[in-house]
Amino acid sequence: MICVKTEIPQELCDIDDELKAIYHSEDCFCVWVFKTQEDRDRFMAETAGMLKDERESHYKSSFE
Repeated sequence: MICVKTEIPQELCDIDDELKAIYHSEDCFCVWVFKTQEDRDRFMAETAGMLKDERESHYKSSFE
């Protein structure tokens, strides 16, 4: 296990883990939040293998 110490806002911690998708790269850590677990699961399936910019664009067009 690798842990990167950072400060996470409490409002993000309060959201059910089943509604969050997490992505990281060498210089970025992203958390996408969904209304339902089904939306989160669909996002994960549809964006498998995508880079951050592609995932971000897909999230904005499909879930915002």
